[in-house]
Amino acid sequence: MTALHAASSFVFIDDAEVQRLLEVAPRSLLEGEAPRLLDEWQVAPELWNLVRRAVDSAVEPGRFILTGSAVPPDDVTRHTGAGRFLRLRQRTMSWWEKLDAPSEAVSLADLFAGVRPRTDLGAGSDLDTVIDNLLRSGFPAMTTLSVRQSADRLRGYIDDVARIDIRRIAEIRHEPEVIKQLIVALARSVASQVTYKTLAADIRAVAPAIDQETVSNYVGLLQRLFIVEAQRPWTPALRSRARVRTSPKLHLVDPALAAAALGAGPEQLRGDLQTLGVLFESAVIHDLTVFASAIDGEVSHYRDSNGKEMDAIITLPGGRWGAVEIKLGGGQLTAAAASLQAAIAQVDTEAAGEPAFQLVVTATGPILVTDDGTVSVPLSALAP
Repeated sequence: MTALHAASSFVFIDDAEVQRLLEVAPRSLLEGEAPRLLDEWQVAPELWNLVRRAVDSAVEPGRFILTGSAVPPDDVTRHTGAGRFLRLRQRTMSWWEKLDAPSEAVSLADLFAGVRPRTDLGAGSDLDTVIDNLLRSGFPAMTTLSVRQSADRLRGYIDDVARIDIRRIAEIRHEPEVIKQLIVALARSVASQVTYKTLAADIRAVAPAIDQETVSNYVGLLQRLFIVEAQRPWTPALRSRARVRTSPKLHLVDPALAAAALGAGPEQLRGDLQTLGVLFESAVIHDLTVFASAIDGEVSHYRDSNGKEMDAIITLPGGRWGAVEIKLGGGQLTAAAASLQAAIAQVDTEAAGEPAFQLVVTATGPILVTDDGTVSVPLSALAP
């Protein structure tokens, strides 16, 4: 839909009539007023090379927009798009987009620019509101649904992924129930450095013989379907002999999707603050990733062999970086700031530079700047 607003002409590649054209006159699909949208192009990956040649033979830029709900595998038949294609990943809506814009907001871009927010002790939400915001899906068509309606549709989405979508991009030998159980296991482990061995153990109740390699392959397929996104480790030079952990953290594409996979509604989350905290951390990483992408940034995580960690590291081109700790309750601000300081002390700042900011993102806490310069902000007030 976003691309349709920018396109002057379009064609839906998964349409039955278009499929027949692909067999006899595939180049005709490129004809139309520019920019021309080719939607679900991954259904016919050969279009990549046709578009590349059309771009090479043209003078004007911006001739085509290719959109898809999955990524085809890289292979030798698909020539590099270097210098011809720009890749943009869409994510579900952030809290800042889903909710009414708060009167006081803390901009991630401003933090990198050295701007510090004014104190607002009442900026945080109560726990029930936090849970409601967490369970409100970021898929645009679902933002106005009730929590129950949204959960029903998200569980249907998981079922479709397991039964249909994953089989469109690969041959798999397990039943849909195995893929659904894997998504549940991933939801249970979001925001943690879970291993494929652990995931395999979690789904052996429905697939007793499944191995780590198969689980790794299935996770890769879910990444290609934009169901799972990896948060890569940050590996700076260190002052100490500590070793940086290099496992990624895995997140489902939307925290409400993870909650739906777990069957976690408002009542369950009120009684299980540990699960709520894990889902909230994933929500914060999601929103930081959305906001960082707008300034060409990336979001990673840091953990070393001495047990020091930072929940999120935001890095910008040129090397500037910011450190983020995530806590559910505003009362954990002091401990979070101390944890950030201890982890930053491990980093060789002569090589990496000093962090542009230290940020603690909470669910229920205030907006304020502590005496040591740490910024606290509730997720509901975090902005691009």
